[in-house]
Amino acid sequence: MGIFDFLSGEFIDVIHWSDDTRDTMVWRFEREDHEIKYGAKLTVRESQAAVFVHEGQLADTFMPGLYMLETNNMPIMTTLQHWDHGFQSPFKSEVYFISTRRFTDLKWGTKNPIIIRDPEFGPTRVRAFGTYAVRVSDPGKFLVEIVGTDGEFTMDEISYQIRNIIVQAFSRVVATAGIPVLDMAANTQDLGRILAEGISGTLASYGLELPELYIENISLPPAVEKALDERTSRGMVGSLEDHLRYKAADALGQQNGAAGSAMGMGLGAGMGMQMGGMMAGPWGPRPAEPLAPPPPPPVENVWHVADGGKTLGPYSKADLGRLAGEKKLARESWVWTQGQDGWQHANDIDELAQLFTVSPPPPPQG
Repeated sequence: MGIFDFLSGEFIDVIHWSDDTRDTMVWRFEREDHEIKYGAKLTVRESQAAVFVHEGQLADTFMPGLYMLETNNMPIMTTLQHWDHGFQSPFKSEVYFISTRRFTDLKWGTKNPIIIRDPEFGPTRVRAFGTYAVRVSDPGKFLVEIVGTDGEFTMDEISYQIRNIIVQAFSRVVATAGIPVLDMAANTQDLGRILAEGISGTLASYGLELPELYIENISLPPAVEKALDERTSRGMVGSLEDHLRYKAADALGQQNGAAGSAMGMGLGAGMGMQMGGMMAGPWGPRPAEPLAPPPPPPVENVWHVADGGKTLGPYSKADLGRLAGEKKLARESWVWTQGQDGWQHANDIDELAQLFTVSPPPPPQG
């Protein structure tokens, strides 16, 4: 082997990237101080792009395909290297591979309630959460504006910033849409489309785009939901006279037992008619006033658990206790329930923290 053959073998002549992760957006080709040989082969796979950075300057961008790194297909690099006459020499450049596929099932949610002016309820607060997908649309701009010189850039490093952009735009959209709170559930698709359009310009300046954005739920504060449930219950009671007749007959039937249930119902009906006559007064019947029903029984929370990018559930508290006993639910597990501000660790929720309490010490002797 000649000296020239040995030197040419020291240069990198095959450049490619096989991504074995699900969250890597940018990966820098490690050269280990080796030079890239003139005429080397560059393989850019589908859903990838390769960006060359030469002496700190963005040189060329290559989309999917097989390339021979020569002067005839590297016009910008040729200008930077002053290869005016096709000088075939090795060169040192940083090669960044950028994933252009969709990164899906990313979550967003309002950390604090958003105050809006509802035409029916007046000023009220709402929360919302959902999912989105993001994709690199301009590899060069994304590298310059976001990645910089990071050798391995993951989705987690940009997801928090994107969530903030979505929440800020959602606050503006929902406050100016003029859609009543009770009608928002039927308009989540339109709100999602308007929201995606509202942030497209900001993300485009980062070299990104949002091909998908979904609003999964828009909820009211617990106090407002309770008042809404009570209002619905009052509408189901009917007239006061019928309600009193039923309650009186039911009370007498329970007192007299099964044997006297028929008599109790008759007496209860008579008492209900007398009470109705007393309410009518000498001027004839008057409209019955609605009677406030008793508050609804407490509803047990149901929980969802995030595991490996999937949402499992719903589970009751008893189910979560069983999972904790089987070591399938840990203190650091992510859980969510209706009305909760985004996903939280199970140990940070008072209702669930008791599931992980340690066993008591042994009893005292004697």
